Amino acid sequence: MFGLFKSKPEPSIFSQEELARLKAAIQAAEQFTSGEIRLVVERRTNGYDVLDRAALVFKRLKMHETAERNAVLIYMAYGERLFAILGDKGIHEKVTQDFWNQLKHTMHGQFSQGKLCDGLCEAILTCGQSLQAHFPHQSDDKNELSDDVVML
Repeated sequence: MFGLFKSKPEPSIFSQEELARLKAAIQAAEQFTSGEIRLVVERRTNGYDVLDRAALVFKRLKMHETAERNAVLIYMAYGERLFAILGDKGIHEKVTQDFWNQLKHTMHGQFSQGKLCDGLCEAILTCGQSLQAHFPHQSDDKNELSDDVVML
């Protein structure tokens, strides 16, 4: 785990208002589903392949420990213009590749126009709405993972 997290995060590429929008998008998305959505943003992958880095972060944040194994990580290394979307075992057992492609397409379209916050918010909401079919929100659902944006 050495080197996974910096002791002091770099200044955010997002304003405080954008960070609030992103957190609100996560909270809104989780009103549709019992699934858990996390957003992690850092400057670089620290020499890792983007999917490998996202997998390390997924594990470090203990996202694999949700009751239904239905967590989704949206990871972005903005300095390298890379992103990855990872879902836990429970999600992979129920969704098709089209689910992941739709999220990727949504983000890529907005990112290519320089709309990082908009792209992430749209993907987060789409994720929550799409997961509703397989993991509907229940009245007794507990928020198992923080909704805060993680800046590494």
